[in-house]
Amino acid sequence: MTNYKNLEIEQQGAVRRLWLNRPQVRNAFNDELIVEIAAAFADIEAATDTRVVVVAARGPAFCAGADLNWMRAMAGLGHADNHNDALKVARMFNAVHACSKPVIACVQGDAFGGGVGLVAACDLAVCVDSASFILSEVKLGIVAATISPHLVRAMGARQAARYMLTAEKFSATQARELGLVHEVVAAAALESQVESLVNSLLAGSPAALAATKRLLADVVETPVDDVLLAATAKCIADARVSPEGREGIAAFLEKRAPSWAPRK
Repeated sequence: MTNYKNLEIEQQGAVRRLWLNRPQVRNAFNDELIVEIAAAFADIEAATDTRVVVVAARGPAFCAGADLNWMRAMAGLGHADNHNDALKVARMFNAVHACSKPVIACVQGDAFGGGVGLVAACDLAVCVDSASFILSEVKLGIVAATISPHLVRAMGARQAARYMLTAEKFSATQARELGLVHEVVAAAALESQVESLVNSLLAGSPAALAATKRLLADVVETPVDDVLLAATAKCIADARVSPEGREGIAAFLEKRAPSWAPRK
């Protein structure tokens, strides 16, 4: 099993658990973590000893979205570099979504931006009742583009539209009502609830579970293919290098209001 810098991998019987392990930055995504998650799911596809995957996180937050230093670096690059970077991100989320084995998100804390996308890319999600969620990209002058296929799949187009457009924060209870998560529990009950779902999945035929995932994709989803992934990557690359995208990211990093925000 591969060793990673930003992930911990645990194998317990037929269950493989991936721990996001950047607690000092609230498990925010950078280029290294993105590459490692994609590689970890490639390993899972080839793993004959694994039937269920759990995505969890160390520290108080599940995932805070994009790492500030990574955002700062990308803001200084041109469109081609941003497009290539965004395409890696899109493919990483799709690796989670397209995994032939059921994937459970074990959400022990807040999920923001891309962290919400990671929850949505999983098949099942359990979160603690204290968790909060936000899709804040528009406040930064950018777009929740690479995660949008997974948000729409999980929340439906109408609800995804509201939270992608308004950047309102929503609670764990609201996340369940929206379809983003399946169960909301007290922190002390999180592991037992995940274990219950794991046991239910292990009772199913591995081949039938994989076939069911393929069936659901065929029946209810717009195909998440290379054309769609490229379109989402272009969308966020366009936004990142636009004047408002550069202003929004600069304002966020400088802890000030962007130029378009209402004056108080």
